[in-house]
Amino acid sequence: MSNRIKLVVVSGSLRNPSRTHVLLGAVVERLQQRLALDIHWVRIADLASSLAGSLERDSVSPELLPHLTAIENADLIIAGSPVYRASYTGLFKHFFDLVDYQSLKGVPVLLAATGGGERHALVIDHQLRPLFAFFQAHTLPYGLYATVEAFTDHHLTDPVQLERIERALQPVLAFFHTFAAGAA
Repeated sequence: MSNRIKLVVVSGSLRNPSRTHVLLGAVVERLQQRLALDIHWVRIADLASSLAGSLERDSVSPELLPHLTAIENADLIIAGSPVYRASYTGLFKHFFDLVDYQSLKGVPVLLAATGGGERHALVIDHQLRPLFAFFQAHTLPYGLYATVEAFTDHHLTDPVQLERIERALQPVLAFFHTFAAGAA
């Protein structure tokens, strides 16, 4: 049995390069310094055509199956999306429509979003948390939201945002410390 944590990172952006992907990458980079991780990336931009042609789980594209299996077996999920019209992207939602609704019970999820301005920051609590509540996942208390100003040429450069990432990782570390202590 591996003691590595199976992390699945879902980047809901429809573009490449993507500020959402950069934000999620910064989180993963810092988390890798603290936990032993097996990382699986789901990039919605790369799966757009497969998602559009997969209306039900029974008929999903073979390209999607490894991603769905990875998320259904994840120990930890980091999920982020850019904000479009006050919500996550449609293909991000469609991806989760194909996930087994019982597979994420109790799985910790760190939520993130990017947007053009601060007024969209509530997307985390008003859109993303309810989505993962449906799955009975354990959404962690701190979400990460970054505006365009936090980035320079698709690099996260805002020191305040980097501090927020550190704060958001504390519940993740506590969750797995408690989990490891309970298993011992």
